[in-house]
Amino acid sequence: MAKAIGMIEFKTVSSGVRAADIMVKTAQVELLEAQVVCPGKYIALIAGELSAVKSAVESARQIAEEHFIDSFVLGNPHPGIFPAIYGTTHVGAIDALGILETYDAASIIVAADTAAKTAAVELIELRIAKGMCGKSYLYLTGAVAAVQASIDKAKLGAAEGGMYLDSAVIAHPDAQLCRSIL
Repeated sequence: MAKAIGMIEFKTVSSGVRAADIMVKTAQVELLEAQVVCPGKYIALIAGELSAVKSAVESARQIAEEHFIDSFVLGNPHPGIFPAIYGTTHVGAIDALGILETYDAASIIVAADTAAKTAAVELIELRIAKGMCGKSYLYLTGAVAAVQASIDKAKLGAAEGGMYLDSAVIAHPDAQLCRSIL
C-alpha cells in the first residue's frame, strides 16, 4: 500500500475531472477512484508517496477554487479504510456500533482514519456520498468504550471543518439491526 492517500472534492463534474487530470500529471501518484457522487459532485482519490500526494492535491485545489469543496492528505492511512470503502470488511459480532455522518466525502475518510487510530475499533463501512445527496457516513464496531472514544475524537475533527452532521453509539445493537448492516 502507498504511504499516503489524498482526495479532492468539487461541486461540478467538469472541475473535478480537470482536477483529477492535474493530479496525475503533477506527480507520480495512482488514481484509485475518480467518479461522480451525489448530487453531481466529483471526487478523486489518489495514493503515492506523501510528498507526491501533497503536491498533486495542492495543484488540483487551485484549478477551480470557486467549485472546490474539500480535500485531504493522509500519511500512513489506517489499513481498515480501503476494505470499509469497498465493502470487503468481514466483521463477526458487534458489541457496539458507532455511526458518524458528515456533509461531504473528504471529511468522512479523515474521520474514519482518526476513529480507527484512536482506539481498538474495526471500520465496517464508509459510504462516500453515493445515494446520500452528498452526505457520507461510517460504521465501526468494537467495545463500547472504544467505540465511544473513537466517535468522539472523529466528531471533533469533522466539526472543526464544519462538516460534522450527526453521530451515535449504540451499545449491544439488536441482532436484526446487525444483520442489516453486515
